[in-house]
Amino acid sequence: MPQYKAPLRDIQFVMHELLNAEQHYDKISAYAGTNRELIDGIIEAAADFCENELSPINHSGDQEGCHYEDGVVTTPKGFKEAYQKYIELGYPSLAVSAEHGGQGLPGSIGNAISELVGTANWSWGMYPGLSHGAIRTLEHHGNEQQKQVYLSKLVTGEWTGTMCLTEAHAGSDLGIIRTKAEPNEDGSYAITGQKIFISAGEHDMAENIVHIVLARLPGAPKGTKGISLFIVPKFNVNEDGSIGERNKVRCGSIEHKMGIHGNATCVMNFDSAKGFLIGPENRGLNCMFTFMNVARIGTAIQGLAAAEGSFQGALTYARDRLAMRSLTGPKMPEKEADPIIVHPAVRNMLLTQKAFAEGGRALVYLLSQFADIVEAGDNEEEKKYADNILSLLTPIAKAFLTETGYEAANHGVQVYGGHGFISEWGMEQIVRDTRIACLYEGTTEIQALDLLGRKVLQTQGALLKDFTKIIHKFCEANKDNAAMAEFIEPLTALNKEWGDLTMQIGMKAMQNPDEVGAAAVDYLYFSGYVTFAYLWARMALVAQEKLAGDTTETDFYNAKITTARFYFKKLLPRTRSHVEVIATGVESLMALDAEHFAF
Repeated sequence: MPQYKAPLRDIQFVMHELLNAEQHYDKISAYAGTNRELIDGIIEAAADFCENELSPINHSGDQEGCHYEDGVVTTPKGFKEAYQKYIELGYPSLAVSAEHGGQGLPGSIGNAISELVGTANWSWGMYPGLSHGAIRTLEHHGNEQQKQVYLSKLVTGEWTGTMCLTEAHAGSDLGIIRTKAEPNEDGSYAITGQKIFISAGEHDMAENIVHIVLARLPGAPKGTKGISLFIVPKFNVNEDGSIGERNKVRCGSIEHKMGIHGNATCVMNFDSAKGFLIGPENRGLNCMFTFMNVARIGTAIQGLAAAEGSFQGALTYARDRLAMRSLTGPKMPEKEADPIIVHPAVRNMLLTQKAFAEGGRALVYLLSQFADIVEAGDNEEEKKYADNILSLLTPIAKAFLTETGYEAANHGVQVYGGHGFISEWGMEQIVRDTRIACLYEGTTEIQALDLLGRKVLQTQGALLKDFTKIIHKFCEANKDNAAMAEFIEPLTALNKEWGDLTMQIGMKAMQNPDEVGAAAVDYLYFSGYVTFAYLWARMALVAQEKLAGDTTETDFYNAKITTARFYFKKLLPRTRSHVEVIATGVESLMALDAEHFAF
């Protein structure tokens, strides 16, 4: 079983050398003075917690799973104790504003910690992870009483939160949910219905669970315009803030799943449970999107975590495992065979994992900085611009990082060969745990439709142009840098093609709207590869500049340039196949009548 080691040097590279975190924070008055010493100290402490507390219970948590009996869920051995330590270290309150009892640090630091937690033990990390979205929702949409009663306990970590959206008949189509909310005389509401796939919906790690629930009021409009949002606690809260009687919400069962066994995925039954309206009536989905954006970035982090964790395990094994001789002659003649890392096919898998992990880290951390500006920026124009970039990049990050993370996880199994299929090595667990990331918070296909349909075509390309201009300016600034030509020339061409491809799809969609659905997934992959190309070119430039100066870390920076070169030569050409598939249009997809699919 691979022992997780936090990639602190690469985190420091991305935060300080690529994204200039200190300067970024100084531009936001709420975060001014957040210096490197503080940043690195927090992340190093989190790394120690993740390496020594969470990683050791990752495999055992998967093997044991959660226990369900008569509505009660018990988490795997060690989970509850690790959560108490997590609270003692102050992590739940880290990125919450001081106004609401938090430490007031930037969300981008919180996301860096989420990466560490998720790579060490994704199942465990989902318990406190779901609370972040509940906190954000209450911060933005809760009234003062709700903040005092519920937010304060979520911030300390004494209570945890969930998001209750999905129903068995509805899936991602929230417009057809049936859970209802009937007004009570005391101003509360009676919530009745069933929600499924509720992560951390019931557990023994906190004394209360605050469910954020979508439901319909009597007479509400049909569709998404008639959904309201409610707080429904596991235990009602007395006027003095103490825990009261059990609310009428109960875990009916837990799902038997492919992966994330250490996290309870629950069926939650609401039987006239007492709830409280958050925000305006029939505007619940708008309020929930505060939660959803946080959740989607969190899911993107799972893709990053899968790539990093699988890469660490595969690299360790590839250095030690002996099999066959190098085709160019023995590399370790004193041994009976060479380590498999000498073979080009194994190198290809390892470098793919490395490129996806480090590229994913750069994208998540860049996204997190834009989220900082949206959350606490001082200038409304800058906040709007950052929100536009975030709106475009979030579906790319969520879908592309989870798909590439899943690919990287599969490479990890492949590097191990037959041993990768055996549970004791831990590589197959990463595959199982990661597969869900391509599904929840909106499948890859739904994210693709969101990107192409809503974010690009419905804005007539405005959001896309905001980002392609960033890439264009970078390319223009470096077009005369001979050392960067191998990166700048293909990036410039692909950046232009991104706009041309969008226009071609848009023209076809005017004749047949199904062209959007036919092109969307390939368009998202194309967008993801180009976005990574931009980030890898930036990382290569930073590395070149460091090597031109006075540095003792030549190996580190040379590895950055070499990985960037691998990405451009071996992975970026995948864009060609996506362009070709898009060009074929919708006809072959819709030609076969639905009734003729069967034998």
